Amino acid sequence: METGSLWMAWQADLESVILLIAIQSVYLLGVGPLRQRNNWAEDVDPRQIATFTLGVLVIFIALASPIHVVSENYLFSVHMLQHVLLTLVAPPLMVRGIPDWLIRPLLRPNWSFKVARALTHPIGAFLAFNIVFSIWHIPALYNASLTNHGIHIAEHIMMISTAILMWWPLTSTMPELPRVSYPMRIMYLFGLSVAQLIVFGALTFAGEPIYGFYVDAPRISFMTALTDQQIGAVIMKVGGGLLFLGLLIVTFYRWYGEEERTRKAHRRQRNYPTSLEDTPT
Repeated sequence: METGSLWMAWQADLESVILLIAIQSVYLLGVGPLRQRNNWAEDVDPRQIATFTLGVLVIFIALASPIHVVSENYLFSVHMLQHVLLTLVAPPLMVRGIPDWLIRPLLRPNWSFKVARALTHPIGAFLAFNIVFSIWHIPALYNASLTNHGIHIAEHIMMISTAILMWWPLTSTMPELPRVSYPMRIMYLFGLSVAQLIVFGALTFAGEPIYGFYVDAPRISFMTALTDQQIGAVIMKVGGGLLFLGLLIVTFYRWYGEEERTRKAHRRQRNYPTSLEDTPT
């Protein structure tokens, strides 16, 4: 295939398409017929449907567009872009798009709620995502995922699943499994922004390419295999770091704004009478 045509090639694995169709279908069934039949809610916010669907669409683009073709055959840097879409873009959209009443029936068994609470605990979720992400970048496993289709599917499923857990403490819509407080959110985001430094350092400062698959891949750009690896590390770490630091700043200003509104409300309560008995005669 000519280099120019690579960036126009759409090629989806049948398993990925079937799984995404199944996920979207189950979601639409839940917010539609099942909601009405079981009286889970009077209505559903169209914005949540759009948000969840956008998350599924991002996964489809990552797994079916030219990003998928190039990442699977030629460039490590594009593969890192694919991983950013799968772990940092799609999961928070999907979590924000799930109404709390849609998940609640699944948590009615006490054991189910306990498992969900443990999985979405910020410490466990943080460790699960970063450990899984780091392990899959060990050269032996990474090269195996590129040469074995089943292993590659397992890699993506594990990354997306743990990314959903990682985003849950930040984007949850459920009072039972809530988002963490503003101070905890700031610490959590800071931790995410500096996580995986070992992987980043190994990829960036290696004297030679780590992944043999991309060394042997046909060169479709000006980049050497080592340069491609270093650019991929920048996309993985710097891109993710900037995202988390940006969210940290937004979180801090929201926290500050809420504290200011609370202080002003308290001052108003102190300065104005709240009942007829307090009114001077």
